[in-house]
Amino acid sequence: MPFINVETNLPASKFPEDLLKGLCTTLAAALGKPEDRMNLVVKTDLPMMISGSSSPCLLMSLSALGVTDTAEKNKEHSAKIFQFLKGELGLSDDRILILFYPLEPWQIGKKGTVMSFL
Repeated sequence: MPFINVETNLPASKFPEDLLKGLCTTLAAALGKPEDRMNLVVKTDLPMMISGSSSPCLLMSLSALGVTDTAEKNKEHSAKIFQFLKGELGLSDDRILILFYPLEPWQIGKKGTVMSFL
């Protein structure tokens, strides 16, 4: 059950529904998770700076169970996600950052309990 938060200074018009679906498909494939488990929030038009520049940029926070817990896994995920974002949004490598956070089942509340008990 991945949780993806995207923050960007790009306008909302750059994120039509088909791009969001494509991003979910790409993330699901990269993480080896079903698409119906993806949880995505995109916040656009934000005042942002990356590396001291307010040029178009994107910051992604990605939290997931069992697939973001090693450098090797995150390197593979990063390559696939960067490829999609660069191709769809026209951003360069230095304007994208991804923060990976491993989750444990007890950290996710669902259906009045936590994932550990579901």
